[in-house]
Amino acid sequence: MAKRLPGQEPSPPPNLVKLVAHRESETEAERNQYLYRQTVALDELDDRGATRGHYREVRDVIFSPQHDRTEELVGKPENTLLHLVLTPEDFADIREIQPVVLTEDRLWNYETTFRGDETVDGVDCWVLQVRPRGILAGQRLFDGMIWVEKKELNIVRLQGQAVPQIRTMKSENLFPRFTTVRHPVDGKNWFPAYTVADDTLQFRTGPQRERLRIGYSGYKRFSADSTFTPK
Repeated sequence: MAKRLPGQEPSPPPNLVKLVAHRESETEAERNQYLYRQTVALDELDDRGATRGHYREVRDVIFSPQHDRTEELVGKPENTLLHLVLTPEDFADIREIQPVVLTEDRLWNYETTFRGDETVDGVDCWVLQVRPRGILAGQRLFDGMIWVEKKELNIVRLQGQAVPQIRTMKSENLFPRFTTVRHPVDGKNWFPAYTVADDTLQFRTGPQRERLRIGYSGYKRFSADSTFTPK
């Protein structure tokens, strides 16, 4: 095995970020044509790492008879959380930040820095750091790293945080660092397989550890006669 010498670092393709954003837009458009099941499991942990409360919900992303894309709760959510409260921003992050980032219509929000290449789960990837240029009131954005497979420029992993943290004189709304892993679904598109987070949120009243897992399963392309049977 030879050591890479200075000056031999691989060069990314020109306009890498624009190419990635274009591919991400294609991926999002494709995913919007799929049925799937989303499961959310949030555990609130004590100082010893034991679960003292939890939240569980299952949603099917489906299409109505009029072909409108919608979400449908499967049963009732279970909520025994003692100290944490899931906010509209948390659910927006689950829907809009943790599964997908850096599409062409979002690209203007971000500044990106090339961080080299790395092999992740056996896949040769380019690595990009992604940071918000600025955050408008009420806006939710991603701050972290993304790994892009070199061959087709699909995002295969993202790791970071939804921002901003929201603090006022009367309340705090804090968000964990997370990792989303994507897997190939149909030989072409890499869709989210799962999101995980295990982080301690630093509230003024004291630290609170949480463990989050979001699973995405049963991807099936919609057609007029589709029936959804989750895996």
